[in-house]
Amino acid sequence: MKFVIQRVSHASVTVDGTVIGNIEKGYLVLIGVGQGDTRAEADRLVKKMLGLRIFPDENGKINLSLQDVGGELLLVSQFTLYADCSRGNRPGFTNAGEPELAEELYEYIIGICKDRVSRVQQGSFGADMKVELVNDGPFTIILE
Repeated sequence: MKFVIQRVSHASVTVDGTVIGNIEKGYLVLIGVGQGDTRAEADRLVKKMLGLRIFPDENGKINLSLQDVGGELLLVSQFTLYADCSRGNRPGFTNAGEPELAEELYEYIIGICKDRVSRVQQGSFGADMKVELVNDGPFTIILE
């Protein structure tokens, strides 16, 4: 499982010209599910993500978590995080989880986050999405 976490001042996701999710200050999280990933792994990554202290405090020191600043989450599934570009120029995706597993774990992650964060928005699993963001910093972290 992979999370690409971007600290944002604004982010949104659009499907067929309609904004289906948007947040202000918080994290845009691209979520990739790999072969054999489990709920236990999802639990571990969500706990780590929510514990990250990557927002500045009153002194400008990177010291506050998402919950400390009342931040929001936008969660977007992205199987392309498992692209294998080791051969040729066309990526392979055999390491990505099967769609049924990936969707189940994506929905599970959304549920966990909704229990712990006041505002959680999401993309649409398997849809052609347009994601817009203003990366604050820029600040991007990858959890695996």
